[in-house]
Amino acid sequence: MATRCESPADPWDDPRVPVDNDAVFLRACRREPVPHTPVWFMRQAGRSLPEYLRVRAGVPMLEACTRPDMITEITLQPVRRYAVDAAIFFSDIMVPLKAIGVDLDIKPGVGPVIADPIRDAAGLARLRPLTPDDVTYVTEAVAGLVGELGDTPLIGFAGGPFTLASYLIEGGPSKSHDLTKAMMYGAPELWGELLGRLADITTEFLKIQVAAGASAVQVFDSWVGAVSAEDYRRSVLPHTSKIFSAVEGLGVPRIHFGVGTGELLGIMGEAGADVVGVDWRVPLDAAVSRVEPGKALQGNLDPAVLFAPWEVIEQRTRDVLARGRTAEGHVFNLGHGVLPSTDPDKLARLADFVHEASAADAVTPLR
Repeated sequence: MATRCESPADPWDDPRVPVDNDAVFLRACRREPVPHTPVWFMRQAGRSLPEYLRVRAGVPMLEACTRPDMITEITLQPVRRYAVDAAIFFSDIMVPLKAIGVDLDIKPGVGPVIADPIRDAAGLARLRPLTPDDVTYVTEAVAGLVGELGDTPLIGFAGGPFTLASYLIEGGPSKSHDLTKAMMYGAPELWGELLGRLADITTEFLKIQVAAGASAVQVFDSWVGAVSAEDYRRSVLPHTSKIFSAVEGLGVPRIHFGVGTGELLGIMGEAGADVVGVDWRVPLDAAVSRVEPGKALQGNLDPAVLFAPWEVIEQRTRDVLARGRTAEGHVFNLGHGVLPSTDPDKLARLADFVHEASAADAVTPLR
């Protein structure tokens, strides 16, 4: 896999050098003709794999995300099992925050928990910029993975500003994001400064991964579907656009994904990503009409369908593929992450079926 060229003086002096890779996944992201629909799965690195559970036994999540050997092994595990067209870097959206000194932990069965939530200017002052020296383990792991993966692209990723802000403000997971929205509505200047800093941290985290060899990036703004379209445009879009604009010149496809974002898809498309991820709630052909031209789509089989009999999985998958053909480019994925109790054999069979069914249909973009 070719990587982005770097100047010996400053790796960002000439950010316009494209990644030279003709992998099917990257071609679909670029809306080019493909011989079959590419497939990868969000959260494919871990969760449902017995080998992942063995490797992670007794190792806290954040520790696992700082050990290059463990990052490499877990990232490669699903690539060995499934005929996926891309690998997703094993990490967590909270890693860069932990790296800059935020006191947080990822508690099993709960999620990220912040010891001292950020709810005022004093708390905001604790968020310093991220530097490559903060995450040398990421650079080491990505570089090693590129050599191991060969022509299989590696997707780097980071958390979106709204989702990161919600964890920092709420102090942990939230169903209603009350405190988060209270700051967004009632303290817009503080909110803007917080999201601006988080956008810079996310941007740097993505740049570090691309500089080390990642061939694409995805921004997971998982919980941004909690806001209205008007609030998204006013209070989130400027910061998300800043991220995608800052990495535009790196020559890698950029993917933007959120959960419950059916009403936001059009505005999310304006943020600047090359590919808009669609969860399972909106059919892909409907998403095509909501997202501006010039974008590929990613998605969107409901992860719960994998617990149904194979006949149902096949029918639903054919439907997703057919609707995906109305897009300018389509990357098959689930509508969110792999659920922990998913049968790995079904995922393997699904990846093979996506390739076979789409190749039989002679997949080419229809728009």
